[in-house]
Amino acid sequence: MSAFCRRDGVLHAESVALSELAADFGTPCWVYSRQALERALDEFQQELRGLDALVCYAVKANSNLAVLDLLARRGAGFDIVSGGELKRVLAAGADPGRIVFSGVGKTAAEMELALTTGILCFNVESAAELERLNDVAAKLGTRAPISLRVNPDVDAGTHPYISTGLKENKFGVAYDEARALYRQAAALGNVEITGIDCHIGSQLLDPAPFAEALDKLLLLVDQLATDGIVLHHIDLGGGLGIRYRDDDASTTVAAYLQPLLARLAGRPLRILLEPGRRLVGNAGVLLTRVEYLKPGEVKNFAIVDAAMNDLARPALYGSWHEIVPVVTRPGATRRWEIVGPVCESGDFLGHDRALALAGGDLLAILSAGAYGMVMSSNYNTRPRAAEVLVDGAQAHLVRRRETVDELLALEQRLPC
Repeated sequence: MSAFCRRDGVLHAESVALSELAADFGTPCWVYSRQALERALDEFQQELRGLDALVCYAVKANSNLAVLDLLARRGAGFDIVSGGELKRVLAAGADPGRIVFSGVGKTAAEMELALTTGILCFNVESAAELERLNDVAAKLGTRAPISLRVNPDVDAGTHPYISTGLKENKFGVAYDEARALYRQAAALGNVEITGIDCHIGSQLLDPAPFAEALDKLLLLVDQLATDGIVLHHIDLGGGLGIRYRDDDASTTVAAYLQPLLARLAGRPLRILLEPGRRLVGNAGVLLTRVEYLKPGEVKNFAIVDAAMNDLARPALYGSWHEIVPVVTRPGATRRWEIVGPVCESGDFLGHDRALALAGGDLLAILSAGAYGMVMSSNYNTRPRAAEVLVDGAQAHLVRRRETVDELLALEQRLPC
């Protein structure tokens, strides 16, 4: 995470000390680096230079308007999974013609909104969805551009909660049924077949499953061509992982793309990619302050002001985030459980961390730019944290901290 580095013992985001951000904006607080976001997108765009290709950022990873605005300015498209995300990317200045709409449960209202907006493509995930989309497009007197999200039954080798490409997953059209469903789509009057799509999972660090899935898709592309169904684009999804700790395996964007691009060479297919975590994961940290130290006979607890409602991944997936002091403290370390104030035993941010700590210390939870704020909640009536985007020596508040009064304003007592 080169955008986050130490200067005189203090962790900085670009040229701004995280201790200054905590003083200015309070804790917990999300901090993102513009430099890291731009570099991550540039990695993809440089490898794809000269090709007919579009990087569609997976909005679900981090949907802050400033993040979306920054990526849109640099030529990214967007992969959305709800009508709310569609409105977000439009508010951020996205070109509708660079938006793909994924997700298994699109409502008729969401379809109508996307059709009237003029998006690039719907990634259709079932026969029932295909029929509904055709009906909605007929009602509007238009044709819906579609691809089928094909489930290639490839084991991505990742956590079962974020694996999406196996037969038992809810996502996509079964590989063995896809050809027949394409034929069915070709017979409908209000859909236009434009491509094919797949997405096999998230946090993948081995390029082999991507290549295996692509081989199966290309076989289907050739079969469809014999049926007279010619596709114009192939959407390879996202899922390329990031390094959460020093000993994690690592895959470069080049190593990921090269085997895929070699297989696609000579084919007149536009290439779409849907990276999410890879673009934003290592571009963000969560700042938190130690409220209490509670040494115990079996475990030592460092109780901080961030919690599972802020960063759900450790409690939800058992995932690891590196946790480091913002200001280096001399002295011996102890093993600490980093836990929050939420009334759940599962409220933890890190287990068994060797740290030299004192009450009031600031900690940075690293690699928290993806699936952090977007998955946060108001459990225990905890207002969601502020978000700050650092650009060089400037810090921009891109989402202010919620207040309890704002949470209560949506509710009311019984009249009698």
